[in-house]
Amino acid sequence: MNQMSNDFKHISNHIRPNSRVLDLGCGTGSLLNMLKKKKNIQGYGIEIEFKHILSCIEKGISVFQADINEGLADIADKAYDYVILSQTIQQVKNPKLVLSEMLRVGKQGIVLFPNFAYWKIRCQLLFGQTPKTKTLPYSWDDTPNIRVVTVVEFKKLCENLNISIVKELNPDSSIIPNSFLPNLFYKKGMYVIEKRQ
Repeated sequence: MNQMSNDFKHISNHIRPNSRVLDLGCGTGSLLNMLKKKKNIQGYGIEIEFKHILSCIEKGISVFQADINEGLADIADKAYDYVILSQTIQQVKNPKLVLSEMLRVGKQGIVLFPNFAYWKIRCQLLFGQTPKTKTLPYSWDDTPNIRVVTVVEFKKLCENLNISIVKELNPDSSIIPNSFLPNLFYKKGMYVIEKRQ
């Protein structure tokens, strides 16, 4: 199973059938397409790159061209059951705004991101190398990532924004149990979140 389909499988496990799902930074629409087939969701994407929007349209995915850094003002409160932010939070200019908006328009959020504190990344930094791994495959001079996100810092941000972590997962390992030294051993962090009442 490749990396992307493994991520999709873990996200899919948390989506109820027949739900309304919004994918922020949906790329080519592959995740929404899979969820439509497996969970019969009503899926919508937001994407900024035109070539990805064309791919979504070819798959029959409803997609809006917008910049999530500017918020989701055109979407009503709690319009969606789930809002997904997969491999995107490290690329946004204002993660506080994006997280707050996703939990305004959605009942729950699912966030998945590469953990920059993973032990292999730490080892590369120790020897003066810019980290490059399967979850961070870019060279320093062509990376779309503008933020360094770690499991610990993401949890702190959620606490500061009055966001509850409903579930924490280590999607890349069946060996290391969930919540065992996550900042060190998670290649990626995956969180199901919701706004505290």
